[in-house]
Amino acid sequence: MSDNGSVEFGPLSLHVPEPAVRPGGTPDFSNVTFPDAGSVRRPDVDTNPEDMRDLAFSIIRVLNPEGEAVGPWANLLTDDQLVEGLRHMMTLRTFDARMQIAQRQGKTSFYMQHLGEEAVSCAFRKALVQGDMNFPTYRQAGLLIAGGYPMVEMMCQIYSNERDPLKGRQLPIMYSSKEHGFFSISGNLATQYIQGVGWAMASAIKKDSKIAAAWIGDGSTAESDFHAALVFASTYKAPVVLNIVNNQWAISTFQGIARGGSGTFAARGLGFGIPALRVDGNDYLAVFAVAQWATERARRNLGPTLVEYVTYRAGAHSTSDDPSAYRPKMESEAWPLGDPIVRLKNHLIARGAWSEERHTQTEAEILDTVIAAQKEAESFGTLHAGGKPSARDMFEGVYEQMPPHLRRQRQQAGV
Repeated sequence: MSDNGSVEFGPLSLHVPEPAVRPGGTPDFSNVTFPDAGSVRRPDVDTNPEDMRDLAFSIIRVLNPEGEAVGPWANLLTDDQLVEGLRHMMTLRTFDARMQIAQRQGKTSFYMQHLGEEAVSCAFRKALVQGDMNFPTYRQAGLLIAGGYPMVEMMCQIYSNERDPLKGRQLPIMYSSKEHGFFSISGNLATQYIQGVGWAMASAIKKDSKIAAAWIGDGSTAESDFHAALVFASTYKAPVVLNIVNNQWAISTFQGIARGGSGTFAARGLGFGIPALRVDGNDYLAVFAVAQWATERARRNLGPTLVEYVTYRAGAHSTSDDPSAYRPKMESEAWPLGDPIVRLKNHLIARGAWSEERHTQTEAEILDTVIAAQKEAESFGTLHAGGKPSARDMFEGVYEQMPPHLRRQRQQAGV
């Protein structure tokens, strides 16, 4: 106690969260608890957010260790639909592998894989209808694969060649397709969240029937745009699904940095009065069930839903990243929720709708299809060879009618 009678305190300090294990250590997920498959309740779609707060702290799961679909969120898809979903995930994984190799060969400057996260975007896409709009990050190409977007066009965009639908204006993997409900990806992280809410509000103002889905990674939830989007979504009850893909790691920072003291990312929706759910992101059936629930809520004018997909980024953040610098090399193999493709395959085998032989044959067929698409795309050029978009394209598509100053610049450029 000081001379004037006041209590003396020590120097102030900051708390900096630390991951459980660093490179060289043994992977440890003992602090991550998962409820049994089928044990989490399924509230009615019109349930008051206050009456489902517990779902922001649990994890909805459908597939049990035996590959059976159990519980109130199960049995929403037929075997044929699940086989189609399995093919979508297998196609995305094969597409990733081929484009990763192409980047290493210098055919493109940059690529980002979805390894381990295929179920999130592929299953979510099945809950959408024509005209709905996604505002994605760079790891939701499954929305395009499952939506039937041509792989050749995706590859041409990656190669920035003469058939690039975006005319070289975007970085590789930053696709855009209005027809397929895929809004242009922004490299400025989190901006798509407020854009998605704004698009959903505009749809409601126009008395349209189309909803929006906004996507964000766990690291980007620390951006102010994330919170601004929640304010507008909750205030105006926008018809939007707010998706958070928690794959445990931002670029090189573990998810505890962005999560802070909220316990879960889904819990951040509670303070805004938004219903919030967490789902096993490696369980195709659970992802679809939650996506269907959330999209129905939006379509019925019941407002937004915040969904956290608990998954794991098994690969590098991008081709510019070396994850061994910040996490144990074997950590992905220790992830307790497993591989989404293997889990759905085992479920279909248990149901008698699939087999190991059919799976092997399908892998070969998909590889042939992807390689054929790659050869066609590369015939139009790659990063360092073949055709490129015309310089004239930079002047097109900016204004409905080209203003005089751009017309003069185009003439001066001789294009």
